[in-house]
Amino acid sequence: MVKKIGVIKKKSMTKSELEQMLLNNFVNLQKVLTNLSVKFEDLSNNVSKLLQLFEISAKSFAEKYSGKAGENGTDKEFLKKLDSLLEQNKTIAKGIMLMEEKVRQRKTPNLSQEQNRYKGILRAKPLPRF
Repeated sequence: MVKKIGVIKKKSMTKSELEQMLLNNFVNLQKVLTNLSVKFEDLSNNVSKLLQLFEISAKSFAEKYSGKAGENGTDKEFLKKLDSLLEQNKTIAKGIMLMEEKVRQRKTPNLSQEQNRYKGILRAKPLPRF
């Protein structure tokens, strides 16, 4: 028994079969787009609910801590510590920027030396004309 592998028979479609296949594809595409539209609407509703939740929590947080800041000394301490932390962060950021600037200054002369070395090689050559 001999099997033929890789033989593909081409079946010519009639015009009505082709139209039916196209119609089925369009219907399926519409179903997918409708499903996608419903999913986006659900996502939009969920995001809206999440934003409302954030708004409610922000309002309750503001109400909870707005009146107590003057009454409680620990809040003032916390704010002082937070301010000192911010100042330390600024100092560290300035130090990092200065270090980065020094590193760039060191590397810049090396790049110019390499560019001078390869200057003749990197020159653009005209294209041949045919």
